[in-house]
Amino acid sequence: MGILDTLLSGQNIQLVTQLAKNSGIDSADVQKVIGQLLPALSQGVKANVSQSGGIDQLIGALSKGNHQQYLDNPESLSDTSAVNEGNAILGHVLGNKEASRNIAAQTAQSTGVSNDIVKQLLPLVATAMMGALSKETSNSAIGGVGNLDLSGLLGANASPVVGMVTSFLDADNDGDVTDDLLNLAKKFF
Repeated sequence: MGILDTLLSGQNIQLVTQLAKNSGIDSADVQKVIGQLLPALSQGVKANVSQSGGIDQLIGALSKGNHQQYLDNPESLSDTSAVNEGNAILGHVLGNKEASRNIAAQTAQSTGVSNDIVKQLLPLVATAMMGALSKETSNSAIGGVGNLDLSGLLGANASPVVGMVTSFLDADNDGDVTDDLLNLAKKFF
């Protein structure tokens, strides 16, 4: 299952409903915004994972945070802590506020949703994305991030973890997650 499917399908449709309630726009517009933001955020995650020590950092973040709570209890996205956590994720994934502003502006232009609302949703989508990654990794065949020996990730154990994260973000294994997320987003609109 891809990350967009994880965020927009079945029980997680409550996440979209909560984001719509928080932002004051309808669920269809929230889905459009998510569909535009996820490719950029996923590319950031993929770039970070491919750097030296990046997989260790991702696994560490997934194992020490309670990111799944945002999928299991979407009302928690109303908490200030969700925004703070999302901003920290954005800082790590995108590197700086200017990149976040550019992504928000491009998303606003392509979706017709105001830039201010997109900026409000961006950290919450980042938080939800980490929740989806956390959920996917905890359900994976590698036994969940909480059971991984992080010191062993540099050796042979890194391949299954990297492969799992990459396959989660890159459904057609072409090395680019953007096309996969955009194609998947078309199913929802």
